[in-house]
Amino acid sequence: MAEITILAKGLGFPEGPVALADGSILLVELNGGWVTRVRADGAVTHLGAAGGGPNGLAFGPDGMLYCCNNGGSRYIPGHFAGQGPSADYVTGSIQRVDPKTGARETLFTSVDGRKLSAPNDIVFDRHGGYYFTDLGKRYPTSRDHGGLYYVAPGATAVKALAFPILSANGVGLSPDEQTVYVADTESARLWAFDLEAPGVVRKAPAPSPHGGRFVGGLPTFSRFDSLAVLASGNIAVTTLVTGQITVFAPDGRVLQQVAMPCTHPTNICFGGPDMRTATITLSGVGELAQMRWPEPGLRLNFQQ
Repeated sequence: MAEITILAKGLGFPEGPVALADGSILLVELNGGWVTRVRADGAVTHLGAAGGGPNGLAFGPDGMLYCCNNGGSRYIPGHFAGQGPSADYVTGSIQRVDPKTGARETLFTSVDGRKLSAPNDIVFDRHGGYYFTDLGKRYPTSRDHGGLYYVAPGATAVKALAFPILSANGVGLSPDEQTVYVADTESARLWAFDLEAPGVVRKAPAPSPHGGRFVGGLPTFSRFDSLAVLASGNIAVTTLVTGQITVFAPDGRVLQQVAMPCTHPTNICFGGPDMRTATITLSGVGELAQMRWPEPGLRLNFQQ
């Protein structure tokens, strides 16, 4: 496996990396609420004002970034992630972000009359609609459930596709856009939602808890975070606790487990001329890493 290079250090729980054509990376810092640009030479610049808990990022057809904002989490020294909602938490949201200035516009804060709890990850289809997950918020004695949602091009409301899901995190589309993959953090399971049309799920029958089709998991304790689909159709899932990138085949076989220099690699994205430059957020140590991947990632719709 190729050598891992550390591009930037001292980041506040980095997530949501987006690869740009000039070699720089846009990402978020959950601990601090920043949208951040990391240049190819490692220089770090904050865009706009901090706010809430920006998480997943993706370019839309209008050239703007679309951001899942979890509304803010409370960070405690010694813990790798937010421990419940921040003191100023009200709701989660979907935001449109100017990639040059960082200016944010809130688009959605609710679905079907209930608040968005903690939107987490996002992917656009070729039509300009987008799927996003909601992780839910964890409280001392309870938690909000999340789910899988869709916003059609020009829509004025969010459509619920699967609810509740225990802790929906990473989301990605298969190359033919007939399947949406969702990584569930707490159960460490990868699920597939088969599509009849954009934003229309053909749900699996009971005993599926939410209409998803089970793809795969791991035999030892771990937690799944974000994911990226490869050009081959395989799915690379960032795996917490064990500190690996787990590559699943669509039929659930574990094809590869790539060790990372951190127990909590949270996101992976692909860029470069041949789509083999993998950028990984090492959130447990606040670093951004890059390496050459054995096969190309799937180029995202509207990727710059």
